[in-house]
Amino acid sequence: MFPFTSLSFTSVSPHSPDQETTLTIDGAQLQVGLQYTETDGLKPLINWLDGLQKANHGRSKGEGWRVTPGCGSQDLIYKAVQCMVNPGDAVLIESPVYAGVIPIFASLNCKQIEVETDAYGICSSSLRKTLEQWPKGKPKPKVLYTIPYGCNPTGVTATTDRRKEVLELARQHNFMILEDDPYFYVYYGEAPRYPSYFQLELDEPEVGRVIRFDSFSKILSAGIRIGFASGPSVLLNAIDQLTSTANLQVPTLTQLIIFRLLDSWGYDGFAAHVQRVGQFYKEKRDIFERAMRKHLTGLVEWTSPEAGMFLWIKSLRVLLPRFKILLTDERAGASSVSGDAGDSETVIRTRAFANDVLAMPGAPFIPNGGRTPYVRASFSLIGEDEVDVAMQRLRETILQERAARKAMATLGTSTTREESLDEL
Repeated sequence: MFPFTSLSFTSVSPHSPDQETTLTIDGAQLQVGLQYTETDGLKPLINWLDGLQKANHGRSKGEGWRVTPGCGSQDLIYKAVQCMVNPGDAVLIESPVYAGVIPIFASLNCKQIEVETDAYGICSSSLRKTLEQWPKGKPKPKVLYTIPYGCNPTGVTATTDRRKEVLELARQHNFMILEDDPYFYVYYGEAPRYPSYFQLELDEPEVGRVIRFDSFSKILSAGIRIGFASGPSVLLNAIDQLTSTANLQVPTLTQLIIFRLLDSWGYDGFAAHVQRVGQFYKEKRDIFERAMRKHLTGLVEWTSPEAGMFLWIKSLRVLLPRFKILLTDERAGASSVSGDAGDSETVIRTRAFANDVLAMPGAPFIPNGGRTPYVRASFSLIGEDEVDVAMQRLRETILQERAARKAMATLGTSTTREESLDEL
């Protein structure tokens, strides 16, 4: 009694973007797509993804791993954490980090242990120090969450050396690596891609310490909501059990649409498509950085991303220049507010917004909260003319705020609470 008899869609050719191809799903194939399917995925799509992991990460069947689909990689990350982490556990999480994962750990009342990052990705030295100084008698974390390519929000990509060191620490201290990699296929660096954790663990004495999360959201469609996890079968079986009770399965029809497209392209066509995606975002990045150099040189600093669609911009002590104001309160005594560290939150939500600048203040990306002078900007959507206007507005915002803060600093080093709150 299902009323659908045929489904057709048109896609561009990965080899010739000016050419379009119409693909049709009908007959017995459509009947499969209209029905329930196994929780662990539509078999033709899973087989295709197995081959993709072989082509890009050198992983073969029979190594104790498999692939399972999810309604986006976020769905799979949530379920993996639910399966592996107990309420109150300590977890290792790179910082700054994708804001969407923080509530996952917070919902379990986890103690989020922040691991520093820099221009070369996660700081393995910071991770090593944390683990070697772990309090005796307290269980060590079971998982580390990291985004190794074009991290949201920082845009940085972890080097091979850093990844190898993290893998070694995972073996030494017995934790799993949650490799969230939605920007692996949005890469535009000059050098070949760094090998993934999933690939590198083949060189370790053992495999099975990595659960890898891939996504089609950035390269095919965000709205179609399909991602997939690759990792130890025992853990993916647990994820599938959770899926079967939560939402049964990823919709068969969307799996079929994705498979029909990928199967028509083949692995060479898919590689050509993601190369074009990377080139598109490289051009976006270059336009954005040219405008930043034109308008913001001397006011901010940043690391040029090699993947993804984000820039992590640090103000050079201009949003909160060096000053200290003493606040007096009859009930609480004296306290101080220091501007040494810098903070983008208030400026972005007030003065920047008033100047028609929309950006993300850095604070939501800090797992345990705190002040930060950083701002995340996305270069994925706006055009070149708009970018230039945006950078002009951001420059004006920074200069206005710096002037206001300097004027406030000249008020003196001590004032009453009533006199200072409005100024702050």
